[in-house]
Amino acid sequence: MFIARQPIFNDNLEVYGYELLFRSSADGNSFDGSSSLASTATVLAASYEDGIDQISDGKRVFINFDENFIKNYNPEILPPDHLVIEILENVKVDCELIDRIIELRELGYKIALDDFAESYEDYPISRYADIIKYDLIATPFEKLEYLVKKPLADKKILLAEKVETEEIYLKAKALGFKLFQGYFFSKPKIVSKSVSKRESKIQYVRILNELKKDEPSYQRIAEIVEKDVNLSYRLMKSINAKAGEDGVYSIKKALTYLGLNEIEHWVSIMMIQDFGQGKSEELITISLLRSKFAEYLSRVSKHKDKKFEASLMGLFSTIDALLDQNMKDALSDIPLPESIKTALTGEKSSSSCLDLKCIHKIIMAYEIGDWEQVDIISNMIDIPKDDIAQAYFDAIKWTNEVVESFKV
Repeated sequence: MFIARQPIFNDNLEVYGYELLFRSSADGNSFDGSSSLASTATVLAASYEDGIDQISDGKRVFINFDENFIKNYNPEILPPDHLVIEILENVKVDCELIDRIIELRELGYKIALDDFAESYEDYPISRYADIIKYDLIATPFEKLEYLVKKPLADKKILLAEKVETEEIYLKAKALGFKLFQGYFFSKPKIVSKSVSKRESKIQYVRILNELKKDEPSYQRIAEIVEKDVNLSYRLMKSINAKAGEDGVYSIKKALTYLGLNEIEHWVSIMMIQDFGQGKSEELITISLLRSKFAEYLSRVSKHKDKKFEASLMGLFSTIDALLDQNMKDALSDIPLPESIKTALTGEKSSSSCLDLKCIHKIIMAYEIGDWEQVDIISNMIDIPKDDIAQAYFDAIKWTNEVVESFKV
């Protein structure tokens, strides 16, 4: 069972919730009529067993339902403040279905209409919907402007899906959309490069350069860290959280406690977090999630020796959006292995770089629910299907813990 989550933002670019993308069988590539009931049941069971908060980080989850599941099964396994019941566009509407939707709304559940393409006035479920989703690729803006007038007048929440650029996001926002789904937030704004962020690379690059030497010096790294009060504080807080009662009271000892590999990982995370100032917090979350997902995928593949490189590749996969530069320029003066840079830029490479490229492609396909592509590439590098889903869940758990530590 593959389950991925895709963020849904409000108009302040804060995460409102996550849509769960899933596949129940090895052959199915999406939510289809024959397997939809089993798929939804499996997703609800996984959400319940693993803890819905673990998957959603306390946000709402949007899950697809067909009429069979709504009528005959129990969505109430998940609490109403967490679940949005997303009704598929091809449901067969009858009195029994409408009565059940009314019952669920009275229990506090929000109802969303997926890929809405019906006549709003004539569709019998419209009046009971809280959220209406419009596919912005399938529906031209000229038509959309007319279609949303009545739902807006009825105070429905409009959700724009497949929003892939900031321009489309702004146009949808101007039309009255309040929720947005798509990867527009992770695209760099090349026209307005952030000078301050490029300059703030310096301290991190100095540390990473030291780590790349044949014999890195804890003393020299400590001297770099000590010149930055904020970095020093964050290092000591991080280490003492791990050290517990033992306590660590010097920068050099803290660095020694981490070890060289962990220092590189820690510095890279701090770097990504700093660059994320002024960006959607979800961009940082995705960087961290990809980092750990990539590491776990490497561990269960035939390329276990590349788990550290895979982790850094995942972490730096959003650096272009964080720095508002194209990927090649963003990575130009960061001392990362060429295999990582090649995987992220998509440039031609020797066979030694293909391993990381494959892991990167699995991650990107998984995020958008392209399960066929996930299958093809995972077979190439010998990753068992069950291990992919488990790696994703474990990566979410780790990411939630790291993000929470940032808030303390």
